Amino acid sequence: MNLAAIRKDAFAMPVHNPAYPRPPYRFINREYFIISYETDLEALRAIVPEPLHPENDLVHYEFIRMPDSSGFGDYTESGQVISVRDQQGRLANYTHSMYLDDEGPIAGGREIWGFPKKLAKPTLSVDGNDTLLGTLDYGTQRIAAGTMGFKHTALDIDAECKKLADTPNYLLKVLPHVDGTARVCELVRFFLRDVSVLGAWSGPAALELRPHALAPVADLPVKRVVGARHVIANLTLDIGEVAFDYLASTETAKIAVNQ
Repeated sequence: MNLAAIRKDAFAMPVHNPAYPRPPYRFINREYFIISYETDLEALRAIVPEPLHPENDLVHYEFIRMPDSSGFGDYTESGQVISVRDQQGRLANYTHSMYLDDEGPIAGGREIWGFPKKLAKPTLSVDGNDTLLGTLDYGTQRIAAGTMGFKHTALDIDAECKKLADTPNYLLKVLPHVDGTARVCELVRFFLRDVSVLGAWSGPAALELRPHALAPVADLPVKRVVGARHVIANLTLDIGEVAFDYLASTETAKIAVNQ
């Protein structure tokens, strides 16, 4: 490869056969099972990166089925999202952890946006006849299990669509230099686009998290489940933007925080 070809064609690893195509990515019949629960506020303050701030003591534990994802295929993921306020004072989501079962979205999610993805075995299904069940296994160990009554109460579809489409989402992206230091350390912001909600429901829910050294979901312990949602939607994961550069000069960082 000559220099011009490298500059023109290289966008991901491995350069001759990337693990994923270029974004954006379209998701059809994406199925969310989200359990909101109260946790320890000090634990949230210790993990939410400035200039974001926890909005309250809530964590949203997610199980997500993606049966039709452009470029990625069929996969499932699970993880924790925290309600925060951003630099502009907007209510936003900060994704703290994600576990999934497909190489392409693990590589693409980490390298492009900075999604905190690790390989594991999540599932989302209907258990028996009346229970929505989400599980997460790391290796041989069950570390998360959530249940909800199946489609007990219909939710407002327009309101759920607005939540998905209008809420900014934040990630802490870190990529290492060849010497092991951080080459990229950024707060990334992205939005979901072209959202259409096909159905949304709530119901009684329960969530169990178990300690694990390499998948520490239980470090944000469940104090009380406050609600749950089951949402099916079509949407596009759009490209992101840098909201804050942690490696910028101190003065530049101060200006960015105060904006």
